[in-house]
Formats: sequence, structure tokens, C-alpha cells
Amino acid sequence: MMNQPSQLEFGSIVGERYRIIRTLGSGGMSRVFMAEDLKLPGKHWAVKESIADPKIMKIVRTEAEMLISLSHPRLPRIVDFFEYPPSGAVYLVMDYIEGITLEAYMRGYQGYIPQEQIIPLALQVLDVLDYLHTRQLPVIYRDLKPANIMLTPEMEFKLIDFGIARSYKSELDQDTIKLGTVGFAAPEQYGTGQTDARSDLYSLGALLLYLCTGGKYSEWTAGVEGYIRGELPRHLIPIIRKLLRHHPEERFQSAEEVIEELRRSADFQSAQPGKSMSNASMDYAGTRVVAVLGVSSGSGATHTAIAVSHYLARRTHSVALVELHSTAKAFARLQEVVEGIPVGQASSSRRFEVDGVHYWRQTSRADVISLLGGSYRFIVLDLGNGQDNERLEEFLRADYPLVVGSGAEWRVQDITGLARSLQRHPQHKWNYCLPLASSEAVRRLRKELEHDKVFALPLHSDPFEQDDEMDQVLDELFRGVITDTRKKRFGFLKRQH
Repeated sequence: MMNQPSQLEFGSIVGERYRIIRTLGSGGMSRVFMAEDLKLPGKHWAVKESIADPKIMKIVRTEAEMLISLSHPRLPRIVDFFEYPPSGAVYLVMDYIEGITLEAYMRGYQGYIPQEQIIPLALQVLDVLDYLHTRQLPVIYRDLKPANIMLTPEMEFKLIDFGIARSYKSELDQDTIKLGTVGFAAPEQYGTGQTDARSDLYSLGALLLYLCTGGKYSEWTAGVEGYIRGELPRHLIPIIRKLLRHHPEERFQSAEEVIEELRRSADFQSAQPGKSMSNASMDYAGTRVVAVLGVSSGSGATHTAIAVSHYLARRTHSVALVELHSTAKAFARLQEVVEGIPVGQASSSRRFEVDGVHYWRQTSRADVISLLGGSYRFIVLDLGNGQDNERLEEFLRADYPLVVGSGAEWRVQDITGLARSLQRHPQHKWNYCLPLASSEAVRRLRKELEHDKVFALPLHSDPFEQDDEMDQVLDELFRGVITDTRKKRFGFLKRQH
């Protein structure tokens, strides 16, 4: 926790421009807040506050000057920096990076990160380290660890928190300040020498070992090889071992040297045909997210999400249907029927399958991000009728946001009310689905919303089964998105009889 009390709270305005929304994190020297830009409505920034102590002030000013001079897609962009002398606080305003830390990702995935993501992640880290280390005045990061790596919803990597980074000074024998995170910091960060590019490479080795052992180890000790996951490429072990050598001269000497070593791996070349090693990234652009949000209770969001998922599964491949609510019960009841589980007795697995659709019950946002790193062509999120911040954020950033609401005249205001309450957000991608609505209701809502993507959904009593009328509507909704490769259909309900 931050040693000094913060000067900010919810609603505070700093710099006459940034309104504090919530706390994002805190440490011994600073606290980070999410803030809304009053001059750019809807725009959010990360505001880092540090208090008083002259040593802290110097570090924060150094961080600001360094970040202002840097320009790399995997580094936060600094947009403002100012001091507030009455309280002794200084504020650094930078890009708010949406996503979760690698540390939180590992916790949400129970210490497991898919093997196909490990080398691409390493290459992204090497890319930014190479940029920092090869500047005219090299920058040594010195605190590479899971908590300082952000993963965006697109599984892109961002490096955050330059609180203890430093410029390399060739005339020094060792660092003035000994800082770093135990388990990830190189030995020379604790008094045996000056940190340089090889110190960051040691931390990269610690990070890779941490990922390859499911979070159990970050330092090379006797017998650690036995904890490295068996399905991982064996060529990674000598690379990690060399990165973690105690003496810097025994390690790889540059990020480019590690990249070249990975390039020589036949295993990696076969897994990533045609990709440049230095620019490789976790490219999962093939996965598209459909988010289904009910306007009110009983609007039919889950029914529609199931129908959409099985429609997509009949035309494409590998569809996941995610129940994004930790207390929802619908998927649990369905799993009881599918797997023959006694009523009220929960299965140990949150995943089950119906006609090629993978159902994920009571799922967290961290799990959703991990699924984006998989092989699904479509992920359908059943958001229910919950409009809490987390589910709204998932809805707003989906590729295909679907609003499900009643087409009855006396309920139309539910839909228009939602649209107005979120009018500061772009709505051109939104689709409105009205179960059992008349053509007049659709026409009226299109006019009121000034939006043509309003669809009436026909009676579809069995959402697992193919229905010609429903398919016609969904064909229109997903026009241009999928190729019509109809698959043999299976009757889920018929199979249960």
C-alpha cells in the first residue's frame, strides 16, 4: 500500500480536467486511479499520484521525462504531468490500458497459460526491451514481472510502471539504488554490480520459468526441470537456463541475440509460418465476440444467446458460449440435463458441450480473456440483463453487440432508455433483437433510434434446433461475416427424449 494518504477520492478533480472514478492499484510509492477527461467526454486516463518525499518526487519526474521521450506501441503514452505543491503531490497522466495484468491472468487461469502463447509473449517482451536497450541513452527497465505486464482483450502485451527504470551510465560500477522484485530481479540489482540490458534479460528468463512451471518457480534451482510442463518445446529449457545465469557475461548479451536463438528453433518456425520473429505477437484476430445483453429481466437474452451460438456452430467452427455471471443458474441446470447430473449437484467442470458448442458456465472476465487466446472462431457472451460495469464494458467492446428487448409498445422505452444512457459510446455496431415483435414495432423503433439494425425474432421454442425463419433473421444480422457452409444439424432436445 502507498505509505502516504492519498489526496484524491471518488469525484475529485485534478489538473482542472481529470475527474477520479476509481482506484486501479497502489504500491509503496504511488497510487494509480482511473479518471474521466472532462474536456473529452467518455475518454479515460490512468492518473498516477505520488506524495511529498523529495526522493519520490525525483523518481516521478525522472519517470515522466523518460516516458515523454519514448514512443513504442507496447509502452504507455504520457499525456500530462503536473505538481500540486500544497499537498506535495505530483501527478502523471497516461494512457489507460484496458485489460488485466499477467499476474491476474495466471490466477484466473489457475497458473496455466496455453503453450502456444508463451513464445509469442516472450517475443513481444523482447521487442520492447530491444527498443529500450538500443536507444542512444539505453533504458533499463529493472522490474519485469507478471504484475507489470498488461494483457489487453485482444491478447496484446503492454509494459507498465516505469517507477524504478533507469538510464544506463557507463561510468558507474553499480547502481545507487537497489530496487527490484525478489524472484524476478537479477543478482546485480542487489549490490553486485550495475544493471544493464542483461539484467532485464535475466528477468525475462525468470518470467518464462514462472510461466512454464505454472507460477511455481522464477529462479533456477536444483530439480526445477521436473516442474516444467511436459508439452512445452524442449528448446526453451536451455534458453531459460542461459537467461538465468548468475553472472551477466554468461547470459545472452542482447534482446536481439535471444530473438535469433528463437529463430533457429525449427519447432517455432513450423508453428508460426511466414511470421517475422521480431514482430511476432499473439495474433488471435480470427476470434470474434458476440455479446448478448438483455434490457430487462425475462427479455430472452439467454434464449437468444443459445440460438445465436448454435446458428454460428452450424455455419462455422468452434463456438464458445460464455455465461458471464458468477451467480447465474441457467447453464448449471442445462449441464445437469446434458451430463445426467443429479439436480443441485454441481459438476466439477465449468465447461460442457452441446452439438459442437462449448458452454462455459459462471465465467469470469479473466477466463474470457484466456478464451480469446484459444482457437474459437466465435465467442458468444451471455450477459443476462445485468448492467454492472464489467458486463457493460464487455458489451461495449464486443465485435457484435446484441441488445435483446421486448417489442411491445409499452416496453419500447426500456430499449431507448438504454441507448440514451450510453449515448456517449459509439452505437453504430449495435444490433437490436425483439422476440415476437411485429413489423410495425420494428419500424417504429428503427425510426426512434435512427438505427436500421433492428430485427424481429420469430417464435423459436427450441434454440438448440435449426429453424428456417430464425436462420433468415440471423443471416441478415451476420451478413458478410460468415460463409454459409451449412453443417448437418443435430437435435439436442430430441436426443434427450
